[in-house]
Amino acid sequence: MLISLYLLITMKVALLISTYKSPMVLDIILESVIGQTKYLDEIIIAEDDDSKNTYECFLKWKRKFKNKIFHYQQKDLGFRKSLILNKALFSSKSDYIIQIDGDCIPDSNFIHDHISNAKKGFYLFGTRVHIKKKYVIDVIKNRSINFSFFSKKINKRFRTIRAPFLSFLFTERNKISSKFRGCNTSFWKKDFIDINGYDNNFKGWGREDSDLMIRMHNYGIKGKRLKFAGVVYHLDHDEKDKSNFYKNDLMQKQTIKLNKIKASNGLSQLIDKIE
Repeated sequence: MLISLYLLITMKVALLISTYKSPMVLDIILESVIGQTKYLDEIIIAEDDDSKNTYECFLKWKRKFKNKIFHYQQKDLGFRKSLILNKALFSSKSDYIIQIDGDCIPDSNFIHDHISNAKKGFYLFGTRVHIKKKYVIDVIKNRSINFSFFSKKINKRFRTIRAPFLSFLFTERNKISSKFRGCNTSFWKKDFIDINGYDNNFKGWGREDSDLMIRMHNYGIKGKRLKFAGVVYHLDHDEKDKSNFYKNDLMQKQTIKLNKIKASNGLSQLIDKIE
């Protein structure tokens, strides 16, 4: 186990779920973590919208999770994921953040795998198994949260194999991996604060999560891939509007070129506005 027993016992852990107009999927995600809440101090919903249905889903689960679950929302003014994630994490009291997207159902060992592999000076990124688009409606209707290696509903089935003892095969990385996906990652909140969080200048789909981790690397934080552990099941869907991707990609290239560490318009700028 990479994390010390003392730290494992004392650290506070949050599951951060970003969501947009998907209350039925959010409901299934929350169902999937019921058995894993013993590891969690906070469950944080970051909604890039102010949907009544999502709020009702939150209220339903608040009755079950009591004071562990929190909901943050903002008006739907286009894709502003960076902003709502910063707002949500600003209020978090946890030391360690495990982040997933609202179209990903975590495996039953997901939280445990992230926590047991946590290590100071590192962030983690895990694997996603794809649920084929033609089966997504069926998965939602039946509230499916368990998927086997042999399921006809999935692609890349070898990723379902859980064998944490093989994780040593995957080396620590000094630069961001092409395999990194923000839909399955975890990091220390202190590191997040030190690099000024997500950059709110990223609007529209793309690059906000990889930009965060590039700045983590520039700060001296290393990445490690979770393989054979920490799996999420991604509900495949139509591609989102990528009209702003070119601009976002240019911003990320500047981050790389300038060896940038702190977000230009990040967490501290948000705090100034709140205060």
